Amino acid sequence: MAAARAAGQHALNNFDRRHEVFQRLAHDVKLQLDLECQAQAAEAIRREFPEHQFLGEEGGQYTDSADALWIVDPIDGTVNFSHGLPLWCSSVAVRHAGQMVAGAVFAPMLNQLYTATAAGPALCNGQPLRVSTTSRMDEAIVLTGIFKDQPLSLKLFAALTRTAQKVRIYGSAALDLCLLASGQAEGYFESKIYLWDIAAAGLIAERAGARVEVLERHDALACRLLASNGLIHEALKSVICTASA
Repeated sequence: MAAARAAGQHALNNFDRRHEVFQRLAHDVKLQLDLECQAQAAEAIRREFPEHQFLGEEGGQYTDSADALWIVDPIDGTVNFSHGLPLWCSSVAVRHAGQMVAGAVFAPMLNQLYTATAAGPALCNGQPLRVSTTSRMDEAIVLTGIFKDQPLSLKLFAALTRTAQKVRIYGSAALDLCLLASGQAEGYFESKIYLWDIAAAGLIAERAGARVEVLERHDALACRLLASNGLIHEALKSVICTASA
C-alpha cells in the first residue's frame, strides 16, 4: 500500500509535468514520471525488504526462482495520464514462492485504493468488494483493450460488441480488473497483457470472487487473459474462442 501510494502520489504531485516524454511509441508513450514513480515505489519497498527482488514495467533485476518478487507498474494508463484523464493508477504486488500474496492498486485522481491479500478480502478504501451477480451476456459490460498491431484484437472486439450489452476500453488494465472486482463490470479480456499490469489487480479480482484465467502464455511476462464474475465466464470464453478460431 505504501509503495503504491508513493508512486501514485508522486505522479499526482507532478501532474503538470505529464508532457515530459522520454520515448514516444506508435500507440503509447513513456514519461519521465514513469521512471520517477517506479523509483518512488522501489524505495518504499527496499526500505522494508532490501533483499527482495524487483520487477517493474520500467525495468528491474530478478530471476524466475526469486523467493520474493515485487512487481510494479508505476503508472498504468500512462496515455490517459499524459492527456489529463483520471483513469490511471499505480500498481504494486508481491509474489512469494510463485504465488501472488498481496496487491495494491492506487488511483489518486479517483481517491481509490484497492487492496487484497491471498488470505484476506478484496477492499476499496477499506470496504469489501464483491463481483456482480449478472449472469447474462446481453446484460454484461465487458472491459478490454486493443493491440493495434494484432488484427485478432479487432476481430475479438467485434464479436464482443455483438454479444455483450456494452464493451468498454478505459486504457488501464489494472483499473479494469478492479472495476470487475467492484461489480461495476462483468468481464475483462486482453489478447496480450503484461504481468505488471495484472499482478495486483488480478489478485484483487480473485479475492472479490472473480474467475481469472490465463488462456495462453506468450512468454514469461505476457499472456492472453480472461476474467469474469464467474457467472458469464463460459459464455464469454465461448465468444472469444469462436472468434479466435
